[in-house]
Amino acid sequence: MRVALDTHSLYVTRAGTSRYVRGLQRGLRELNPAGISVSELAWPVENFGYRQPGRAAKTLYREAVWAPFVAPEILRRQGIQLLHRTTPSLPIGKPGNVREIVTLHDLSILRFPERFRRWQRWADARRLSLLFRADRIICDSRFTADEAIKLLGLQASRLEVIPLGHDFDHSDTGTAPAIPGCVLPAAFFLFVGSLEPGKNLALLKHVYAEANERGDPLPALVIVGSRWPGVANEGAADRGWCYLGYQPDSVLAWLYHHALALVFPSRYEGFGLPVLEAMAMGCPVICSRVASLEEVGGGSPLYSEMTAGAYGSAMRRISDDEALRKDLSLQGLTRARKFSWRECAAQTVEVYRTVAG
Repeated sequence: MRVALDTHSLYVTRAGTSRYVRGLQRGLRELNPAGISVSELAWPVENFGYRQPGRAAKTLYREAVWAPFVAPEILRRQGIQLLHRTTPSLPIGKPGNVREIVTLHDLSILRFPERFRRWQRWADARRLSLLFRADRIICDSRFTADEAIKLLGLQASRLEVIPLGHDFDHSDTGTAPAIPGCVLPAAFFLFVGSLEPGKNLALLKHVYAEANERGDPLPALVIVGSRWPGVANEGAADRGWCYLGYQPDSVLAWLYHHALALVFPSRYEGFGLPVLEAMAMGCPVICSRVASLEEVGGGSPLYSEMTAGAYGSAMRRISDDEALRKDLSLQGLTRARKFSWRECAAQTVEVYRTVAG
């Protein structure tokens, strides 16, 4: 069977979808499934910057020319039998004899439309409608599958739940960051994620403000992630915070290894890779029982109500109680062993075989 794996996310984002593509590729290489040949399908031109008109021109070509016209010809020429679109965001045209699988990561565009621009809402409505042409839809979590049934009316029989994996090894403590003008304190909390409102960094600003007002300041917060231009200003950050921007996995591993805890007050996640990655590095996790996070974390995180007071209390407990940190670390390590890219790939291959007949 000849399979084309959509890898365009590797060239347009450093967020969760690109980590999924890299992880799935790694798992497929390790697995090396008999009778299945997997090739990449992408326009391999990076478009990470936000400077215009360059970004818009590349996006226009990728979506209006390459996907509907160039990609189908590649599929024909290579004799592809199955197309795996790793995200619904790029509607790739395909010859009629090619089967199709799509991975759906979340439906935040429908749950929280106010977080997106008008053109994004319009474009994603069209893209999501194309899910109905797919032979199977892979969901990162049971939560996302349930969302697809409720919000899109997709049949449960067409959905497959395949959890993600991680790339972190607890024995590899990574590389300390070398960031000009930022000296990391000995004790710090960690926040990882794109800095858009849904990740709820604003809640942590209230947490730190209340702690400072009480004269009981919390250890500093180190932030890894890039802010999307156009996101409304959420106000000034605490002076003790350290923004590191995008960081490679080697630095992220070091941060997970040394942080008091990952603080992850996200309101909505289709999976929640930072939670899994932190657990894999033995980093305690503070999050809420929302969306898919309990499905991923199980009993390992320290769960908190999504209020400034509750998160502040949880962070103080973690900071003051070394025994609690060790217990959460061990629970997280055990939980993380249940997830791997090899297993993700193995379950994905089973879907390939089912769809191909």
